Amino acid sequence: MREQDLSTVIEQAVAARLVASAPCMDVVPAVLRYDCGDPFAVRMAFPAPATLEGVEVVWEFSRDLLAAGLDAPAGCGDVRVRPYGGDRTVLEFHAPEGVAMVHVRSSDVRRFLQRSRHLVPAGCEHLFLDLDHDLAELLRDAH
Repeated sequence: MREQDLSTVIEQAVAARLVASAPCMDVVPAVLRYDCGDPFAVRMAFPAPATLEGVEVVWEFSRDLLAAGLDAPAGCGDVRVRPYGGDRTVLEFHAPEGVAMVHVRSSDVRRFLQRSRHLVPAGCEHLFLDLDHDLAELLRDAH
């Protein structure tokens, strides 16, 4: 087995178009991340220069939410995903400070999801959970 086959983390850079009230949209680099150690979740990281706070911001949400939002509006909480036009997907991030909305290429999201499903097939996430470790961490933190 090659070393890259042993990886349990996928990262994919995407160009996210930040939607503002102005007619033009700034392109900011973002990274989608999937880790087998947390098989239900996806993370999307935005670098410090692209955020209001000037620090890297990472949003965590369900892999299923991201997949569902490619074809129809999905989500009703802090993260919402919906298709837009031909090959765009809109991700909305709701925080007390306001709402950030970004457009990404749907083809990039589909490729990322396909790569994540190669590591952990949909419906098999529970097989990748380390419940003994998680329980030990919980009990350790309770003391």
